[in-house]
Amino acid sequence: MAMATTTNSIASVVEPAGARPRRMFAPSTIILYSILTVAALYYLLPLYVMVVTSLKDMTEIRMGNIFAPPVQITFEPWVKAWSQACTGLDCSGISVGFWKSVKITIPSVIISVAIASVNGYGLSYWRFKGSEVFFTILLFGAFIPYQVMLYPLVIIMRELGIFSTIWAVVLVHTIFGMPINTLLFRNYFASLPPELFKAARVDGAGFWQVFFRIMLPMSLPIFVVSMIIQITGIWNDFLFGVIFAGNQNFPMTVQLNNIVNAVQGVKEYNVNMAATLLTGAVPLIVYFVSGRLFVRGIAAGAVKG
Repeated sequence: MAMATTTNSIASVVEPAGARPRRMFAPSTIILYSILTVAALYYLLPLYVMVVTSLKDMTEIRMGNIFAPPVQITFEPWVKAWSQACTGLDCSGISVGFWKSVKITIPSVIISVAIASVNGYGLSYWRFKGSEVFFTILLFGAFIPYQVMLYPLVIIMRELGIFSTIWAVVLVHTIFGMPINTLLFRNYFASLPPELFKAARVDGAGFWQVFFRIMLPMSLPIFVVSMIIQITGIWNDFLFGVIFAGNQNFPMTVQLNNIVNAVQGVKEYNVNMAATLLTGAVPLIVYFVSGRLFVRGIAAGAVKG
């Protein structure tokens, strides 16, 4: 009887516990990694072709193998794309459009994010009569196609006297970025503990004191999310830039279109690829630098609600 008890005790001790070990090459794992590998190659292959093509000279490009790495690496296409590529009669490269895009993006992002943060804060904690209707109308504006509003906006900008200027593009981007950014800030502020707001109100803090001393110090992730969305959208915009900026203020995307579609002389694919990579470099750098904060802001409630 005692021996049986001892045997049962040993069996209970050596009983395996925890998660069942998984085989390294299980069929489900192989299928999962195969799908992920194919998806990664699908997105990276065009980027690879652009990079290797931009590092070749035209003699090597004419050999026809677009997937082959460059035999002799050259950076002349990048230099020409930046400072010498022709857009019609102007051969100043894409650098001109780069600085125009900077002048458009910086004020557009600052103004739209600042106003949207106050809107989201007000709609979360200082709800006024008709605030839900106001918020619904604001969101409805986010789903109206841009093309529907182009002609009225052209007339409005003309009446304001800023058509064909950088400030016209800034104003349009600020207005069109307002709905989605207000939604992001509203949902983020609503996810914060309401006790913080109530405690500040008990201590006598007003609208701006609560906003600057309580809400802003805790809002870095959502500010990063909003700024990344705005920078990406504004920097990659073509439609508003080509309509409202005017010939002297074309942003980088419009300059890129003019370089790629230039019909004078030989089609320089290496210069076109280099110009395309230069145009997309800014949003890519922003994502790499602030990617962790972007994920943190999304996880903290930016897309809830």
